[in-house]
Amino acid sequence: MTRKKPVQWTRLDNAAKIFPPNTNEQDTKVFRFVCELKDEVDKEILQKALDKTIVLFPIYRSVLRKGVFWYYFERTEMMPEVVEEYKPPCGSLYHPNRKNLLFEVTYYRKRINLEMYHALADGTGALGFLKTLLYFYITMKYKEDFVEQLPNLDYDASFAQKMDDSFRKHYTDEKIPKRVKVNRAYRISGRRSIDNRLKVVEGVMSVKEILALSRRYNTTLTVYLTALFMKAIYQEMPARAKRYPVVLSVPVNLRAFFPSVTARNFFSTINVSYHFGQKKDDLESIIAEVKEAFARELTEEKLRKHMNRLVALEHNAFTRIVPLFIKDWVLRFANYINDKGITATLSNVGKILIAEEFIPYVNLFNCFNSARRPQIGMCSFGDKLVISFASPFDGMDIQKNFYRMLTEEGVEITISSNSREVG
Repeated sequence: MTRKKPVQWTRLDNAAKIFPPNTNEQDTKVFRFVCELKDEVDKEILQKALDKTIVLFPIYRSVLRKGVFWYYFERTEMMPEVVEEYKPPCGSLYHPNRKNLLFEVTYYRKRINLEMYHALADGTGALGFLKTLLYFYITMKYKEDFVEQLPNLDYDASFAQKMDDSFRKHYTDEKIPKRVKVNRAYRISGRRSIDNRLKVVEGVMSVKEILALSRRYNTTLTVYLTALFMKAIYQEMPARAKRYPVVLSVPVNLRAFFPSVTARNFFSTINVSYHFGQKKDDLESIIAEVKEAFARELTEEKLRKHMNRLVALEHNAFTRIVPLFIKDWVLRFANYINDKGITATLSNVGKILIAEEFIPYVNLFNCFNSARRPQIGMCSFGDKLVISFASPFDGMDIQKNFYRMLTEEGVEITISSNSREVG
């Protein structure tokens, strides 16, 4: 008689808990990283590389299960399979009544796509997985170029470090600050496609050109582009809507403030607002306020307080015994209230670094999210900055405004899209 293997399960981290009850066809909570290579993708070698990579990331070989009091990850024997891209970007990966992996690796021509359900990991965790996948793929496909010596694998955290719940690790039971009141923000509306297809517009430009522009305004690249996004939104606001501020949600990688190399979620968000109904609409004024907001919000003290406020709920004895269906309702309501205070989202993954030996094989990286509202995802590789809009709406006016303001400043942009409406 064969013994059944004991079930291995893992709690969801603090940031992950919001995603399962708020996942639906209109917002799948899936994000995508793209790596465009110089040569066409070899499916067989990519599969071999994926087989090696998944061994180093055991938490990703999990399915999401629903218990009486909480969701949890259950270890599975399923192995991921590489397939040619077959559906629109950021389609559903989590299906409540189905056991399946929560990430997917696909390819199309020269592009490798990694899509991941956000409950499993954040962008930084997923990027570590993608860079490891590229390591194995490139060293196998071009093995004759690495006969003498293999480059070092730059994400060499231990299994325990990758599995780490960094929210719990860095939680301190200091006095929890009062909740911040959510004020209503301007909400972008529009017509959605019948099949909820995500509209993605990708703009490729020079990092040096954007840095030169931001320096002209005596600010950083992120602050400059955040202000530009706000102005692009403002140009489409109806007159009556200007009584509400434009509020951008900006994800923050907490690994930059607290020691962690986890492959799971470890991020927070800050809100940056500008009230066009009460202030000047020139770019200099917007930049000045955005710059001040970033300096005020991006401190270890502020981020720790926000993290402690969220993690404290897990340590509350009453919260632990509340059935999951009630927790789900509470989290949906909390998400609804929070959403009323957000206009759009801007996420900057930053500069993507890979081993110097691999640079000749890679053209660019790209990233974007599923979206309930227009979002910007951006990252750079070498001198290529890719700024991608993802939107659930058919209209493309905000996207056009944003890119047009850059081209008017002399920036050369190569634009591509999965929609015919971009010109």
